[in-house]
Amino acid sequence: MAQAAKEKENYSAACRAFNRTRGGIDQPWLIELRETAGQTFSQLDFPTTRDEEWKYTSLRPLLSSQFRQMLDLDSGTLPADQMVKLGLPEAERSRLVFINGIFAPELSDTSGLGAEVVAGNLGEVVTEIDSFVAGRLGRLARFDSDAFTALNTALIGDGAVVRIPAGRSTAAPIQLLFVTTTSEQVVSYPRILIVAEEGSAATIVESYLSTRAESCFTNAVTEVLVEAGAAVDHYRLQLENERTFHIGSTWVSQGRSSIYRSLAVSLGGEIARHTLGIKHCDELAETSIDGLYVVTGRQHVDNHTSIDHTSPRGRSSQLYKGILDGKGKAVFNGKIFVREGALLTDARQLNRNLLLSTEAAVDTKPQLEILADDVRCSHGATVGQLADEEVFYLTSRGIRPERARALLTFGFAEDLIGRIKIGSLRHQLDRAVLEKLHESLEVN
Repeated sequence: MAQAAKEKENYSAACRAFNRTRGGIDQPWLIELRETAGQTFSQLDFPTTRDEEWKYTSLRPLLSSQFRQMLDLDSGTLPADQMVKLGLPEAERSRLVFINGIFAPELSDTSGLGAEVVAGNLGEVVTEIDSFVAGRLGRLARFDSDAFTALNTALIGDGAVVRIPAGRSTAAPIQLLFVTTTSEQVVSYPRILIVAEEGSAATIVESYLSTRAESCFTNAVTEVLVEAGAAVDHYRLQLENERTFHIGSTWVSQGRSSIYRSLAVSLGGEIARHTLGIKHCDELAETSIDGLYVVTGRQHVDNHTSIDHTSPRGRSSQLYKGILDGKGKAVFNGKIFVREGALLTDARQLNRNLLLSTEAAVDTKPQLEILADDVRCSHGATVGQLADEEVFYLTSRGIRPERARALLTFGFAEDLIGRIKIGSLRHQLDRAVLEKLHESLEVN
């Protein structure tokens, strides 16, 4: 408790210092937003296992470490050959890059998006479309009861803003690439605002990676507004090293007849938690959210999802899959709310877990809360191991047991990876999952 209080004061001091640094740069409304969030953060406590939402996730390792926020860009720590490896070819001219939390303009290129699409650094574009951002930033990610969201909001500086005009669609995916490159223990606060206006369509790839093995802390918040008739495909990839602490949240608002599809992948991190909250604000909204987590060693991953059906004739489906080996731990808590009056809602939820070790464990809790009649809802969870007969079938045909085990495990993950519409991203994840499974097998 004493250590947590000490770290909280360190973060509060960082908030005050950051606001002084940015006081003469940012717009008054942004300064006020940061100050309000900073005051709220000072009144909140970091969550503990006594909090129901954090019952199975202890933050003691995170709060016993000290991290420094970088204020200056050092893009030289990311060589050109690594940039080629990390960036998606399809997004070569539709990419924003952030190094250690700082926008890297020389590594970014949005020339392929056209003049009407806005994709830029939050710290700069607010002066150009100030009223647009001011009315939306912080609207979905409420920080009144969440210390990490409050901390992120209190330290908003550089970040990504994407605005797709009404009736427009982007031919190429937009990649938002956040890379940790330093050999120091650093903390970064990625902030993203995505607005798909009425009848627009876009594909967003939100990537978190690290090029070194040092411990770091990423506290990320994303807000997505999908207006009436708009469609957004959203891929979120957490591929940082296994010493990373990653606390992220994504908040989505959907208008009438809108479509939001997402895939959240978590492969890295000592502790990695992602909260995904979606609200249907009008009827006929459609949501599809998938998730994949691969946990080895002593990693701990925590996924919390909620879909709030407030209007009639909404549809949602979610499938989260986990692969756990070593002493890895996972948490899944998925909630579906069907509010009074949300008639003819169709909502499905499933969490499937594959345990490769007797010491791996998962706590899964799918939930339904239904307050309306004439709905169709289902939820479920499975936890199991590889079937002996499947392994025997492959080994009887000359495949080594280790390879048979890896093939079956990869097939479990490929069900989700195969749904990715971007070829290079699909290959990137195939490679990352195979490498992680290979390392796990080598250890065992």
